Amino acid sequence: MPHAPLTWADLSARPRPAPDATVAYGTDTMQKVDVWLPAGKGPHRTVLMVHGGCWQTEIADRRLMDWVAGDLRAAGYAVWNIDYRGVDRDGGGYPGTFADAAAAADALRDHAARFALDTSLVVAVGHSAGGHLALWLAARARLPGSSPLATATPLAIAHVVSLGGLPDLEDTAASPDNGCGTRVVARLVGTGRTDPYADTSVPRLLPLGIPQDLVNGREDRIIPLRMATGYVARARAAGDEVALHEVADTGHVELVTPGTPAWSETRRLIAAAFAGK
Repeated sequence: MPHAPLTWADLSARPRPAPDATVAYGTDTMQKVDVWLPAGKGPHRTVLMVHGGCWQTEIADRRLMDWVAGDLRAAGYAVWNIDYRGVDRDGGGYPGTFADAAAAADALRDHAARFALDTSLVVAVGHSAGGHLALWLAARARLPGSSPLATATPLAIAHVVSLGGLPDLEDTAASPDNGCGTRVVARLVGTGRTDPYADTSVPRLLPLGIPQDLVNGREDRIIPLRMATGYVARARAAGDEVALHEVADTGHVELVTPGTPAWSETRRLIAAAFAGK
């Protein structure tokens, strides 16, 4: 029989592991990265992690990923768990939320030697709205030159695993059944611009040129499964290598809860990415 979906209270009731270090990439309290380091001298295989929360700081921050970050650390990975100003914070929205995510990602290079992080193959893992941002970070080299978000040397990401993500912002904005609502997208992409999706929505930046895995729960009531299937179809049509992994009896919280079938699948995908499979 299907199990009742996990709740955020179920996850937060678990003992919370702590990071090994926190670094700042700006002056705002949200412009921080938590660093999780495995045993050994390194260089460490490194996962860049991006939390969700509908792009809103009030809903979630990087601490939402503490449990899976701790689980990956125990499995021998370093985790670069970024935070950013949500659309509900001063300086968030467009371009701030995107600029924060980009600066936090690029800061990995700046601190790689200090923490013995291997930057030759970085795997990005994002949950929910963080799935969108993880894919967007991998697409930064394809940003139009006219975008204020374009940079000359963005951190190279070799593989993305999106967990219940929202990669297509145009679809999200037109879908009242998405758990984030539609108005938040306008705050994220900005208003008064000729084409606010040109440098913010991942399908506009396809092909990304790297493998992508989407892990989605069949019982996810926050992010409808069709948002994953729609993106996969567009990415494949553009020539990208994309796989969708549907997990039965799984909602939204299970995707970032150690010990669940969904998280076990994600760990398998991360291991395969580092193994070049």
